[in-house]
Amino acid sequence: MVLGCSTAGEITADGVNDGTCTITAIKFDQTRLAQGSTCLSGMDDSFAAGERLGKQIAAPGLKAVLVFGPGVQINGSALVNGMASIIGAGIPITGGLAGDGGAFKETFTIGANGVAHNQVVAVGLSGDGLRFGHGSFGGWEPFGPARKVTRCDGNILHELDGEPALEIYRRYLGDHAKGLPASGLLFPFAMLGEDHGAVGLIRTILGIDEATGSLILAGEIDPDGYLRLMHASTDKLVNGAESAAEAAATMAQASGDSLAILVSCVGRKLVMGDRVDEEVEAVSEVFGTAGILTGFYSYGEISPFTPGASCKLHNQTMTITCLSEI
Repeated sequence: MVLGCSTAGEITADGVNDGTCTITAIKFDQTRLAQGSTCLSGMDDSFAAGERLGKQIAAPGLKAVLVFGPGVQINGSALVNGMASIIGAGIPITGGLAGDGGAFKETFTIGANGVAHNQVVAVGLSGDGLRFGHGSFGGWEPFGPARKVTRCDGNILHELDGEPALEIYRRYLGDHAKGLPASGLLFPFAMLGEDHGAVGLIRTILGIDEATGSLILAGEIDPDGYLRLMHASTDKLVNGAESAAEAAATMAQASGDSLAILVSCVGRKLVMGDRVDEEVEAVSEVFGTAGILTGFYSYGEISPFTPGASCKLHNQTMTITCLSEI
């Protein structure tokens, strides 16, 4: 069984690399696996694609799901919601969206049907011997005023405070706006509720539409909510990665060898620059010598917030999945 994707950087215990191929082999003694794969016909097919995947991997005793999807032309939130509608909201789903460096042009996934640019792949893990942990944490800080979402369609943001979203965003970015959409990775949005309180989700820019003045985000937006820009420092992002590792390790309670799958956002990589290895080192210190590290930098990270919480698509977040057996 093969599962993988293109990346915006490959993660191993040695740090972060670009332009390499990283392969991790896993052997389970007790855990049963069910593989799924489906083609995504377009962004509007995301929820239905999740439903199709869910039906393929649903199995008695299903404990967890690992999923990789295309990084462009996808609504990651809808994909996750579609899967959860079939397998149940209580089954944790983790994984991420494929990367293409900072180009945002074409990504690939690898599954049972080979390599494709429009394929979503997943594996369902079943069995009482499985120990599964997950953690997610950002480290970004908000700045500027909260702005009301006045028109959106799923993950397409048309207007903020009655103005074209792209116009407002460019105004905030200043000189950085010349590098859109890639420069948008440095300035994601925090999603806020109607009371302006943070809901814990970050949304990053996947693309822009000059003709309509809209922003294409990696996941859905609350049409009644608010958005606020964010920025970060390397130290805070590294601390966030450590917190995600601690949460995953605590939940998994692995007593022997374990595998930690790190899915971090390309935006974090751009902010940290030459210091990007530090967040991997922070995770490695938490898991110690018994934990094997693998993973990639992505265009969207998939994980529940906390144990028992529903699964969400995150952006600009370090998410960690820990696998082991009794």
